[in-house]
Amino acid sequence: MPERQNVYIHGHHESVLRSHGRRKAADSAAYLLPSLRSHHRILDIGCGPGSITADLATLAHRGRVTGLDAAPGILETARAVALERGVSNVDFTVGDIRALDFPDGSFDVVHAHQVLQYLEDPVAALREMRRVCRPGGIVAVRDVVYTAMTWYPRVPGLEDWQRLYVSVARAGGGEPDAGSRLVSWARRAGLTDVTATAGAWCYTGAEQRAWWSGLWADRTLSDPYARHAVEGGHTDRAGLAAIAEAWHEWGRHEDAWFSVLHGELLCRVN
Repeated sequence: MPERQNVYIHGHHESVLRSHGRRKAADSAAYLLPSLRSHHRILDIGCGPGSITADLATLAHRGRVTGLDAAPGILETARAVALERGVSNVDFTVGDIRALDFPDGSFDVVHAHQVLQYLEDPVAALREMRRVCRPGGIVAVRDVVYTAMTWYPRVPGLEDWQRLYVSVARAGGGEPDAGSRLVSWARRAGLTDVTATAGAWCYTGAEQRAWWSGLWADRTLSDPYARHAVEGGHTDRAGLAAIAEAWHEWGRHEDAWFSVLHGELLCRVN
């Protein structure tokens, strides 16, 4: 494996898992679902707590799904999720997207949700995804565009959060606007049969705004993100506390609304 590790600025704090564990294939991979078949072999890269992985395994019930993550600890959560749902055609393994330990053409679908944004060389990762996908198979990626996030009311502290997050993410070697760059990266990786779309999450109403504002307030104050922000010279602890309070302020507004834009690609492997 390569010696250098990518910097995952979020870590696996409870507030991060609170967000990731709520994701489903329906709200995070809808662009891919019409292309799935029940017999497909699927690789889900960066599977985290496995909520999307288990959904994919349910859809590919005559096939097999492998969830892969660089963090061994989170895979125990993923296995528990699959067990709780009664999903048996799934396995989980530790691995590195930059050096996948699978033969060429091993999978019908190679999927990565919210992964490329953290990588120093996303083009190399896409080449590796292409390598382990069979000819005629699909490489599917979805990533956020942080600077395109928008909200109402325009609580000033959230603009500080957006600027800070982008700075911390780029200092860690990633690209927080990955979603808008997916087409460019795919072309550079040699993927030519590409379908690009966009999708969004939207948070409004009492339950959703409380959930979204609360988890981001907690994530702002929690390590390793807070440590990267402070030690990198991007802000101080008081600045983080002010941003966390801005999230709470936004969440108290009954007419609060927040939208998260994503870029999506379906790449047919030639």
